[in-house]
Amino acid sequence: MTHVRGRIWLDGKPADDFEFSSISDYLATEGTLVWCDVYDPDHAILKELAQELGLNEWAVEDALADAERTKAVVYKSHTFFTVYGVTVTEPPPDDQYTESCLEVHRISGFVLPRGLITVRLSPRFDIDEVSRRFDELGGQEHGVGSLVHGLLDVVVDGHFTAVQQLDDGIEGLEDDLFADQVPRKGVQRKTFRLRKDLVALRRVVLPMREVVSAIQHRRLDGKTAPELDPVYADLYDHVLRVSEWTESLRDMVTTVFETNLSLQDARLNTVMKKLTGWAAIIAVPTAITGFYGQNVEYPGIQTVGGFVVSSATILVLVVVLYVTFKRRDWL
Repeated sequence: MTHVRGRIWLDGKPADDFEFSSISDYLATEGTLVWCDVYDPDHAILKELAQELGLNEWAVEDALADAERTKAVVYKSHTFFTVYGVTVTEPPPDDQYTESCLEVHRISGFVLPRGLITVRLSPRFDIDEVSRRFDELGGQEHGVGSLVHGLLDVVVDGHFTAVQQLDDGIEGLEDDLFADQVPRKGVQRKTFRLRKDLVALRRVVLPMREVVSAIQHRRLDGKTAPELDPVYADLYDHVLRVSEWTESLRDMVTTVFETNLSLQDARLNTVMKKLTGWAAIIAVPTAITGFYGQNVEYPGIQTVGGFVVSSATILVLVVVLYVTFKRRDWL
């Protein structure tokens, strides 16, 4: 079911309640700024709105498509963009770390000279935070660019939270690598899960540079808003920081994965070395007792002296081998 909400500002000040049926009138009024949010839109309703406002039909199809990449497309009368917000869920226990702790939510937007229309397919994105961010940032008198900045600022903040969560997870992996009590399967499972989350986050973070740059330099109403240039520059800097952080974490998790394999090989070599050493020690008494089990005459057969000599030989050789292997760190 389609849900619509919106806000209006007149000369930078909040105006009366928003009415969806009057959106064309709002956008045609000088000094008016409109934000309209459409959740789970019906195709017919959105298409009718697109015809009323002159939105590109292909952009409307992209807003409703099941899968769409992060992008910004500039048309003659408006700009269309698609971004992905990310929220972090509580990570599962280590032994059940199979599901992603990231939730990705797509938000599409149509930037008009006097309005911003957002289209959402996911209910989990906190659109109330976007509305609060509009009030906190203020600056509605600078035009629709201030609304777009508020939305993108919330999205990028979510990216920061997600990359911080993944960074903490990778640091935990590094600690687990050298902890004897942590099962190897648990480390492998967490490593693969974090790698998959990083790939998903990287897919939505890297193209954000193009989106911010395209929107910042697009002047829909023929006017400039130099007051917004510093905040967009700061937003672009945040996007770069998230991108670089994601790339560095990608290298880190690859290093963790390779280190884990190396440690497994080292542990296997240690186990094989110890087993070989103990096998050599056990072979000595086996050889001596096997020799005394021959059906031939030899000095000391069936005598106490012969038993003492064989036992002493076994004990001396075992001690010598044990000490030798221990000094060479074979045991």
